[in-house]
Amino acid sequence: MTLDIHTHAFHPKIASKVLEQLTGHYGITPVGTGLVEHLLESLDAAGIERAAVHAAATAPAQVIPANNWSMELARTQPRLIPFGTIHPGFADFEAEFDRLERAGIRGIKIHADFQGFRLDDPALRPILEAMQGRFIAMFHVGDRLPPHENPSCPAKLRAIREDFPQLCIIAAHLGGYLHWAEALEYLAGTDVYLDTSSSLPFLDDSLLRAILDRHPPERVLFGSDYPIFDPARELKRLRERLRLSDAALTRLLTSGEALFPEEWPRPGPGLTFGWGIHTE
Repeated sequence: MTLDIHTHAFHPKIASKVLEQLTGHYGITPVGTGLVEHLLESLDAAGIERAAVHAAATAPAQVIPANNWSMELARTQPRLIPFGTIHPGFADFEAEFDRLERAGIRGIKIHADFQGFRLDDPALRPILEAMQGRFIAMFHVGDRLPPHENPSCPAKLRAIREDFPQLCIIAAHLGGYLHWAEALEYLAGTDVYLDTSSSLPFLDDSLLRAILDRHPPERVLFGSDYPIFDPARELKRLRERLRLSDAALTRLLTSGEALFPEEWPRPGPGLTFGWGIHTE
């Protein structure tokens, strides 16, 4: 099973509004509509079988509606692995986790920058404690502010890793959008998973290679960040930037076996460990 670990698909009623917000924040024109149908078409064009889909409630009142959408995707879209959302201001998070778990939701997306809190907010701690051993945690990390001022940053996520050792963590954007020097310092080489989403167009070759050289290859996951970027184009970027062998690209696309083992067929012969990066 090949997997894009970082995509988004929005309810048709809000998709166009969300795309406008993303364009305004990042200054990047999305390549997709953000609708489920176009996400599936984009996966087909890239030769990717499944995708994790993320949403983040920007206010406590949005938690239940956003999670209802994730549960609808879980019921109706077998190729998609929807993550739920939570907010520190949502009082009854334990009951909501029970509801998500009954619906088969496997992970929770945390986007402190959009949700209006900091990763070192004490109100987040009981939520993370309750997630340990139960949900995968996908963290957005990084933005334009300096790391110590930003709501999320690699150092804050490293502190979470140390305080919650049983929490399965994915750090989006190779550990920190626009914070890649800090991602190399605080996250590369740890047992945190890194995804490749929204990194390749902005990250220079030397820092990209430094992060990947230090980090365990089996803990790097392919992510496109659809609809901001196109899965096929991001795979092409990876192959060209790192001069990846077919085996290394296959390893990257199938690293999710460790996260979703019961859904994953056993790999056939010929898969090799490591990046297979070609050098002159």
